[in-house]
Amino acid sequence: MESKVRIDKWLWAARFFKTRSMASRAVNGGRVHLNGRRIKAAKAVVPGDELRINRNEVEFIVTVLKTADKRGPAKVAQTLYEESDESIRTREMRRKERKLHRLSDQQIIPGRRPSKRDRRKIREFIRKQD
Repeated sequence: MESKVRIDKWLWAARFFKTRSMASRAVNGGRVHLNGRRIKAAKAVVPGDELRINRNEVEFIVTVLKTADKRGPAKVAQTLYEESDESIRTREMRRKERKLHRLSDQQIIPGRRPSKRDRRKIREFIRKQD
């Protein structure tokens, strides 16, 4: 393992992104911050750096523990960083909010098309309103 690695390679090796090009696009798009600053994909990371990684609705705040430029098993990838307690709590809270939001949406929108009987009731209801 090297002491300095490009951030897009490290993000790919740590399994935050499926491909290196996706990691590079995220860094250049401003969704990854190194020590509080926006960076480019060629910037090197060293152990001790703090990363703020935003993947769609999920945000990770991690500290780099080791560097790696090759992608390995998930167990090895988890040893490359340490996620902050605040980040874990926030992520879990947002996950629960999204789940509740999905459940409330499912109750409003039926999961099937209206039956013949339902369509009759809908037409009858509309006629009463006119």
